[in-house]
Amino acid sequence: MKVKFNRSALQEALNLVTSITPARTPKDILKCVRVTASGDTVRLCATDLEVGIHYRVAQVEVERDGDIVAPADKLAAIVRESIDDVIEIEVTETTIHIRGSDSHFAIYAHDVSQYPQVPDFEGAADVELTLGALQEAIDLCLFAAARESTRYALNGVLWEVEGKKLTLVATDGRRLAKATATLQAAAGAVPDGRVIVPAKTMGLLDRIGGDESQLVAVRFVGNQIVLACDPVVVCSNLVEGNFPQYRDIIPKDYDKKLTLPTEATLSAVRRAALLAGDDSKGIRLALKPGAMIFSSRSPETGDAQIDMAVEYKGEPLDIGFNPQFLVDVLRVMKSDTFELHLGQADRPGLFKCGQKLLYIVMPVNL
Repeated sequence: MKVKFNRSALQEALNLVTSITPARTPKDILKCVRVTASGDTVRLCATDLEVGIHYRVAQVEVERDGDIVAPADKLAAIVRESIDDVIEIEVTETTIHIRGSDSHFAIYAHDVSQYPQVPDFEGAADVELTLGALQEAIDLCLFAAARESTRYALNGVLWEVEGKKLTLVATDGRRLAKATATLQAAAGAVPDGRVIVPAKTMGLLDRIGGDESQLVAVRFVGNQIVLACDPVVVCSNLVEGNFPQYRDIIPKDYDKKLTLPTEATLSAVRRAALLAGDDSKGIRLALKPGAMIFSSRSPETGDAQIDMAVEYKGEPLDIGFNPQFLVDVLRVMKSDTFELHLGQADRPGLFKCGQKLLYIVMPVNL
């Protein structure tokens, strides 16, 4: 194999592809990236056996076809530190030569036959939507997914498809975020109308660069999901398990509704959290006619209070929340205002941002 690469294009591809290569694994081959040159095309491939990715590299000049497996960290580091606009990669027997104007690196290649096969996108799409719509929905819910939960279904994001609507739902048991996106056409075959996609895969999809109007094609094949958005194809195992029946926990009988400014509320929460105690790790929201007061208290540090004028004429209410759970949702909202629905002090808070985001967060005792 012998190929000349535009360094910036190669680095962009490696940044995404190597983000899934495991740092620790008993299978050293998984720490590598596969590079395949054929005709006028070069594709990179990586996998951790749960999620895999193909990336077609732009701006290449293929002088000789070939297929190699190289250590991902070493290849990425060499390309990242290069000062050249063009990098040449050539393979002779079991050695990979990487050349620049003033440099030559020789690293040992791994056995291509030992590299796992990563499914490609084949056939017609079951679902299509724009990259912008998918990534916006991911941004609005992924932060609420569990991290390393023993309830495996919570480590992923639920995909529900109905007609031309895609609903994404994530929860860690203490909060829940639901986002919606519009499909380009009514969906094809989706297993049971719902699947659970690993949070790691969702994070990878959120990093794909490209025009927001570009289409993402989605196929469901057995226990896998395959997505194509040129120049990237992502394949991932689906998460097994039962996702909570989230509709059952969405409050429907709240009598307190406020429309609040997003940025001002985010600022108030962050400032009130500055003196939140380590024991409670919560802030208090005191609602009364005409005002909402954000406050915190720490025996070791002191008190904080931020006042916000609001349009409210109902009964007073004091309720506590984990401030980080509020910050997480407020900073992903795109609109200037949002709706806050409250019931009693021991009931969850309900946040709505237009028709695209619904967020439920459990209160904390202060």
